[in-house]
Amino acid sequence: MNTKRLKTIHNGERVVPTFSESEMQRRVSALRERMTESGVDAVVFTSYHNVNYYSDFLYTAFGRNYALVVTHDSHVTVSANIDAGQPWRRSFGDNIVYTDWQRDNYQHAIATVLSDAGVTRGRLGVEDDDIPPMLRAQLATALPGFELVDVSAATMAQRMIKSAEEIALIKQGARIADLGGTAVVDAITEGIPEYEVALAGIRAMVREIARTFPEAELRDTWVWFQSGVNTDGAHNWPTSRQVRRGDLLSLNCFPMIAGYYTALERTLVYGEPTEAQLRHWRVNTTVHERGLELIRPGAVCADIAAELNEVYESEGLLEHRTFGYGHSFGVLSHYYGREAGLELREDITTVLEPGMVVSMEPMITVLEGQPGAGGYREHDILVVTENGAENITGFPYGPDHNILPA
Repeated sequence: MNTKRLKTIHNGERVVPTFSESEMQRRVSALRERMTESGVDAVVFTSYHNVNYYSDFLYTAFGRNYALVVTHDSHVTVSANIDAGQPWRRSFGDNIVYTDWQRDNYQHAIATVLSDAGVTRGRLGVEDDDIPPMLRAQLATALPGFELVDVSAATMAQRMIKSAEEIALIKQGARIADLGGTAVVDAITEGIPEYEVALAGIRAMVREIARTFPEAELRDTWVWFQSGVNTDGAHNWPTSRQVRRGDLLSLNCFPMIAGYYTALERTLVYGEPTEAQLRHWRVNTTVHERGLELIRPGAVCADIAAELNEVYESEGLLEHRTFGYGHSFGVLSHYYGREAGLELREDITTVLEPGMVVSMEPMITVLEGQPGAGGYREHDILVVTENGAENITGFPYGPDHNILPA
């Protein structure tokens, strides 16, 4: 079988990119500065988030490996033949395609890109926080002239500070999440299954993304709508459970635009809430409001968490807290990405800076059999500014707004 190991497939025309050329050049230039500072000769990115961040191409793995190879003079995405010309159309920089006809064609493609750039030995950056050990070992074997070194912390630090173009996109996402929330609320009625409510929110958000970003791929937007016992976890998927009077509800809308995640999360009650539901909900709202006040430049993530813990503790609800109080936004989804250095948790000492984008999302869970059982969570997105923070979430929260008539 005489077939090509590698191909160039420049099929069709380049699409209108998500970000300007100057924005993408800014990202890659900053990366190359860090490479120079740390003595790294080339980087092979394999994660969804870094390939997307530095190339504007969000791959679909489906069991195959993808990469972005960056040297001081070249920038090439590596994609599988099954995708034909789509990766080239959506990549900032060049693209090379590997075929399935030989098992190690992926490694061969990376080696070829490095060789064509004149980089055949030295220090090679990889993402130790994401790359599977087997793939790391395969790269080490295929590239014997290189010492593999971790660049994941450095690239995460770069992604944590958003540019003006990124913030503009994130603001659009927050606006679209609010529209999804309205569609979810409008769909809620007695007896409707969770998945039908979720579908209403997804349709509204996808249509608005298509209208606002006509050149974008429409992918990965989702809704977690939970009712009753299903509200106990933040990441519980919709089921066929039907909404009932008196249910605690959790609205969670996630529009995805070019790999960028935004979110709206709200507690609701369908019908008249119980006294216990109202108490838990109001305490969580108090924590949420205090958290919004604490997000400002110079604040330390761990200090924010410690102060909010005191509010829960004073109300006897600290044991019901389920996770950190917020996290960074950017190239992120439920299956890739996470800027772990920018989470509002007790073990994170990062200092908030202008350009960071974080959530405030306190949650408590009261287990079944206890008064007011269920999960209570609010979620706003804030852009840290020079003098404070801008809340870009507009959907109302709390019992004064989200008790729905049954």
